[in-house]
Amino acid sequence: MNLSSARYLLKEGFKNIFTNHMMSLASVAVLVSCLIITGSAALFSLNVKALIESVGDDSLITVYLKPDYSDSDSVQLGTKLSEIPNIQSCQFHSRTEVLESYRETLGDSIFEAMQGEGNPFGNEYKVQLSDLSQYQSTVNSIMKMDGVDTVSDRSDVAQRLTNLNHLVTVVGMWLVLILAVITLFIISNTIKMTMYTRRFEISIMKSVGATNAFIRIPFVIESMTIGLFSGILASVAVIALYEPVRGTLSDIIDMLRSATIPLGNVWLPTLLCMSGIGITVGLFGGFIAVNRHLNKEGGAVFGT
Repeated sequence: MNLSSARYLLKEGFKNIFTNHMMSLASVAVLVSCLIITGSAALFSLNVKALIESVGDDSLITVYLKPDYSDSDSVQLGTKLSEIPNIQSCQFHSRTEVLESYRETLGDSIFEAMQGEGNPFGNEYKVQLSDLSQYQSTVNSIMKMDGVDTVSDRSDVAQRLTNLNHLVTVVGMWLVLILAVITLFIISNTIKMTMYTRRFEISIMKSVGATNAFIRIPFVIESMTIGLFSGILASVAVIALYEPVRGTLSDIIDMLRSATIPLGNVWLPTLLCMSGIGITVGLFGGFIAVNRHLNKEGGAVFGT
């Protein structure tokens, strides 16, 4: 294919978009809706995972040892804790360090009175988990160990976050599949309308020996352009709304500001991924529509 042919095919592909502008706008509208839902669900899921990791980084489980449990026994207990499969790490805090962490709350006079034998606290372990879905079983294993007094049980938070992430993923997948089918249908109809408008021109091109590939390219360029334009529009909408939504939620729940992903880390991947998805959907929609009709007899397709 020479340069002049390439220019002609590109020109025809872009011109086709305006030939049936109403169908093109319908394709863009549906695809933008699909991509906004897809992008929002993906970003929500990523932020939920980041929030779960943040909860884990703040020591999701605190293991409180009995106040009379000796330091040497506490160290041995730490070795046993590390052997539990779902425990990623555990950090020892002596009873003196625990008391020190409450110094500001207690005040200097009470803090001094609790020094030495007056220290009511026991040693602690801050434990991080590898898999929050195994939270409760891990807590049960820890509670069976000698020397363990109590465990800070936040399984409800972990379970709710895990369930929420699963729900968003499942609902998002079904919505994307449904809207993807609708988008393919509308893009296919757009291409069919364009082919019908140019049916006589295409019939003449076939009669003088134009290959199916040569005829196909402008329509595929049209559908890919619609997909790319839709991807850019959808990504701009998602990026524009991301920080205001994140800021609003952070005002309600203060920890979300530091736990969620900042806009600077997501805007470029969002733009690239959504544009790529738009082009891919457009490519498949256009390719399917053109192939279906080019494989038919010329008279059946073009009304000749």
